[in-house]
Amino acid sequence: MAAENGVYCDDAERCVDRVIERVGKRITLGLPLGLGKPVRFVNALYQRAKDDPDIELHIVTALSLLAPEGSSSLEKRFMGPFAKRLFGDIPELAYARDVANNRLPSNVQVSEFFFKAGSYLNNRNQQRNYVCTNYTHAVRDLMAQGVNVVGQMVSPGEPNGFPGQVSFSCNPDLSLDILPLLREREQQGVPVAMVAEINQYLPWFGHHAAVEEQQFDLLFSHPSTDYPLFSAPQMAISPSDHLIGFYASCLLKDGGTLQVGIGSLGASLVHNAILRHKHNDAWRAVYDHLDVGSRFPVVDSCGGTGTFETGLYGCSEMMVDGFLYLMQEGILKREVFDHAGLQTLINRGEITLTPSLDMLDVLVREGLIDSPLRARDVNWLIQYGILRDTVEFRGGRLRLSEDHAVEADLSQDQTREALAALGLGSRLTGGIAMHGGFYVGPEAFYQALRDLSPEQRDKICMTSVNFINHLYDHRFGDQKLKAAQRLHGRFINSAMMYTLNGAAVSDGLDDGRVVSGVGGQYNFVSMAHELPGARSILALRATRMSGGQVVSNIVFNYAHCTIPRHLRDIVITEYGIADLRGRSDEDVFLALIRIADSRFQADLLKQAQKAGKVRDDFRLPADWQNNTPASVRQALAAPGKGDWFPAFPFGRDFTDEELALGKALKGLKAATATPRGKLATLWQAIRAEDDTGQYAVLLERMGLNNPSGIREKLDRKLVIHGLQQLEPATKTGSENS
Repeated sequence: MAAENGVYCDDAERCVDRVIERVGKRITLGLPLGLGKPVRFVNALYQRAKDDPDIELHIVTALSLLAPEGSSSLEKRFMGPFAKRLFGDIPELAYARDVANNRLPSNVQVSEFFFKAGSYLNNRNQQRNYVCTNYTHAVRDLMAQGVNVVGQMVSPGEPNGFPGQVSFSCNPDLSLDILPLLREREQQGVPVAMVAEINQYLPWFGHHAAVEEQQFDLLFSHPSTDYPLFSAPQMAISPSDHLIGFYASCLLKDGGTLQVGIGSLGASLVHNAILRHKHNDAWRAVYDHLDVGSRFPVVDSCGGTGTFETGLYGCSEMMVDGFLYLMQEGILKREVFDHAGLQTLINRGEITLTPSLDMLDVLVREGLIDSPLRARDVNWLIQYGILRDTVEFRGGRLRLSEDHAVEADLSQDQTREALAALGLGSRLTGGIAMHGGFYVGPEAFYQALRDLSPEQRDKICMTSVNFINHLYDHRFGDQKLKAAQRLHGRFINSAMMYTLNGAAVSDGLDDGRVVSGVGGQYNFVSMAHELPGARSILALRATRMSGGQVVSNIVFNYAHCTIPRHLRDIVITEYGIADLRGRSDEDVFLALIRIADSRFQADLLKQAQKAGKVRDDFRLPADWQNNTPASVRQALAAPGKGDWFPAFPFGRDFTDEELALGKALKGLKAATATPRGKLATLWQAIRAEDDTGQYAVLLERMGLNNPSGIREKLDRKLVIHGLQQLEPATKTGSENS
C-alpha cells in the first residue's frame, strides 16, 4: 500500500533497492543514536554493500548498541547465557559487530560522535573516524558529512489512535531537525531518501515526536518480524555511588528543574531523591550524620531538605528510566507551559493551575488578553484550558451554552457570573512535566512506557535536542520561554577525573583516545551559567582502580579536558560538595582537595603549594582527613535498621547466581591487573577445590561443572578461587561492588 507522498514496503531488500534507485551507490547514511536505529533496513543495506563493492557506504551515527560478549574465556562464559536471555530475540546490528571485530569491508566506513564508554579505546579505525562535536551541533556536522539517506525506527500511529502519523518516540533528538534540512538539500537537486522502519514494540509519544508519515519516502512495515527493543541492564549502585547521589539530592530545590544521565550515579540520585521525599527521616539521618548544612553551605542557598510539594520538571537530553520512577512517586510533577507570559505568572505565584476570574483579571492586567475579549483571546484561553472548549465567540459575545450568551466584557458582573458558572475550565491544559530527547533503558522501562495512561503520556514530550540542550532553538521556543520553564535548573552529569584548577575530564584520555564523547555535557554546563538560578553539577567517584592500584580521580593536572576551568561550578564526590563558581584559584584548589580521598590529599596539597596556588603554611584540617571508604559505610548506616541503600533499588536483570559470579570475576580481574598479581592468583587458583560442592550451581551456570581440557580445568579453578575470596571480603566489610 502507498502513503500520499511515500511508499510502504514489506521487504527490507526492496527498500534497499528503492534507496539505491533514488540516490545511487554513494550513500551517506545518517542514523539516530542508541535505540532508534532501523536494524532490519540497516542490516539489509550493509549486506548489500558487502556484496557489491561498487557501493560506497558511509554510516554516520552514535552509540551503536551491541550485546556484550566478554573478552576472556571466563567473561564469555558469564556473558553468553545472560546476553542470550536479554538480547536473544533482538537482531544484531551487523555493521556494529564488524566494527567491533575490525571486519568492515573497504567500501564501508562508520563514523560516530559518541561511543559506549570505553568500547573503542583500542579500536584504531573508530578512533580515527570519531567525529568530535557537541550534541547540539551534531545535525550540522551530519549534514557536513554529506548525509543523503536517513533511517529511523518509528512507532506506528494507527494502532495508537493516530492514523496517518508515526512517532519518532525514542529519538526525535536529531531527526526533527535533520529531516527538513534534507528536504532543502533535495530542493537544491541532491537526491535524498528518508526511510522509516515501523516497530510496534516502540512506545508511542505524541507532541513534537509525532509526524506525518508522508514526511518519509519509504516506510518499511513487516509486523511479523518486529523485534523487542535493545535494553540497557540496571547496574549495581555501590556505597560510594549512593553517597554521591545523596549529596546531589541535597542540591535539588523543590519547584526546580532536573537533568541527569544514565548509569549508577544517575540511578543513585533518583533513589536518594525518592528517599528524601518518601522517607525523609531516614534521609535526614544521613544529612545530620554528615553535618551537610554546616560543612557545605551551598546546600542552604541552592538546595533543600524537605519533600517535593511543588515537584520537579524534567528537561534532559536522555529520559532515563529514573524519570519515570520520579513521576510514579509524585516528584516529577511540576508542569511547564509553552507560553512565556503564562509560565512567568505561574512562577511568580500570581496565577495557579486552577482557572478563576482572578486569573482572567491578571491576564488582562499583564496584556496577555484583552477585555472585551476578541476571538483570538477566546481561542487562546480555550487552548490552555482556562475556558471550557464548549465556549464560542460569536458576534462579539460569548456563547456558553445553547441558550446562554453574554457580552465578552470581563468587567461586567453578568459576564463574570456566567463565566464562573458555565465558562471556566477545571485545570490548565497542555502542561508538560518531562521534555526528553532520547531514551534507552531496561525492558521493564519500555513496558512501563507502553503501559502509561493517556494522561501520563501527555505529560511527556519527546523533542529535539536543540530544544533541550540550549536556550536559542527557534523551532520550539525562545530563550525567554526556556528561562521561564527551567527554574532552579540542576544539570547533573558525571566525569572521569577533575583537575584542581577546575577542569573536567569526561570523554577522553591524555593520549588522544576517545572514551565516549562530549555529547551534551558542555551544552548543559554552559547553559547552567546562562540561566538565572541554575547550577551545573559534575559528579565523580573519588578513586578508581588502575593497574591493580587505587588512584585518585581528583588530579593536579591532566592533558585533556572536556569542560574548561572557566566553566567550573559544583563538583561532588562521595566525600562532599565543592562549590567552585566565582571562587579564587586557592579556594577552588582547597575545595577539591577537601572532597578527595584522604590517601591522596597530602600529595595533592603538596603539588598545589609547589605551584604557588595554595599558601605554604596551610595544613589539612582534621575534619577533612576522614575521607575513607569506611566513612562512606558509616554514613549510609546512619538511618539504622533497614536496607535504605540497596545495590539495585529499581530491580535487576542479573540472577542471584550471576551477581555472585560477577563479583568473583570482578575480583579476579582486579587481582590479575599486574604481572605479579596474575602469577599469584594463578598459583592460588591451582590449589582451589570445591570439595563440599557448595559452588556446584555457580559452576554449572559457567558451564564448568564437568570441565575437559587444560583451559576449562584452569577456568574452573579460577572461578572457585574467585568465589572463595568473596566470603572474607564480606566479613571485613569490604565496599560492595
